[in-house]
Amino acid sequence: MARKPADQTVDREDILWAAAEVLHRKGYEATTMKDIAAEVNLTAASLYHHFKNKDFLLLNVLESGLDIGIAKLEEIAASDLTNTAKLAQMIRYHVVIIANNVAIGSAMIFEIRPLLNASAGRRYGGDKFKEEFSERRSRFFARRDYFEGLFRNVLLAGVCAGEFRQVDAPTVTRAILGAHNWVGVWYRDGGRLSSEEVADVMVDTWLAALRA
Repeated sequence: MARKPADQTVDREDILWAAAEVLHRKGYEATTMKDIAAEVNLTAASLYHHFKNKDFLLLNVLESGLDIGIAKLEEIAASDLTNTAKLAQMIRYHVVIIANNVAIGSAMIFEIRPLLNASAGRRYGGDKFKEEFSERRSRFFARRDYFEGLFRNVLLAGVCAGEFRQVDAPTVTRAILGAHNWVGVWYRDGGRLSSEEVADVMVDTWLAALRA
């Protein structure tokens, strides 16, 4: 089948999902723009109609991974629920989202280092993209910190309210999110547990560990 040329009607979201799937299978260094284009039946040159280079495409995949969950987590964190109920809902939602989007979840683990090591976009396009890439990468990490903070603040509030025992909130928050992200590595649809059942295990485990 012939590859389609650059086309304004091609869905960027489809390209991002395809990129996440290829990254999941091959890793960033082994993945080429041609590999990603093949997933959506495009020419490799067509991808440059949507993304400046492979570094920018990776950044878009990771940004999408954060955006999937932030709005709902903000809603839960701002609710009138107890901190225990908030944390339970946030854990459940995060785990289910990752289990149902394993390629994105895996990217949030394995592709962070390539993003850090990317030469500010210079590897693919020279210095002309350096400033834009650097600014967007900084915004991504600031947004990732904000995402982490949604969990950390609920945990801290629960400690202050006596719902949770005294813990080092930054360390425990990262442990929680790290365990969630790894679900994207080992979870398989159709396996012994559904995504909801895995989420229930995570909720029970973390709340038992934190209970005052």
